[in-house]
Amino acid sequence: MQQAFGIVLFAVVGIAAVVAVVLFAGSGEVYKQIGKGALSLRDGSDRPDGEPVAGSAQATAERDVELRQMLEAKNARRARRGEPPLDIEAQLAALVRPQIDVGLEGEIRDLVIARNARRARRGQPPLDVDSEVARQISELG
Repeated sequence: MQQAFGIVLFAVVGIAAVVAVVLFAGSGEVYKQIGKGALSLRDGSDRPDGEPVAGSAQATAERDVELRQMLEAKNARRARRGEPPLDIEAQLAALVRPQIDVGLEGEIRDLVIARNARRARRGQPPLDVDSEVARQISELG
């Protein structure tokens, strides 16, 4: 009986290994479909027809409309509590203004300094670093 157990064990493991290899070889397409489907919008290929592309003018306008609605609702809540309403346009401008952190400003400053070094090698006058950094930041938004 004990000799038969070893033979059965190795036979089952061998058959399972063969079945696993066959199933793995035939499942290549299945793994490519993971994360895709009716509820997934990760790659944009299954995006609904009416949804604007991120960053487009239509998406920006839609974002502004939704932000304005949110701010109007916030003002309505403030009015119900007896608080004075806030300026919606000022708050909207503050929300859509690009957020420049210290790291990004430092990178822009490094680029301006490198540009000044190239200008100096060409014999051109250097740019004012602070005003050039401020100008590039203002161009971002």
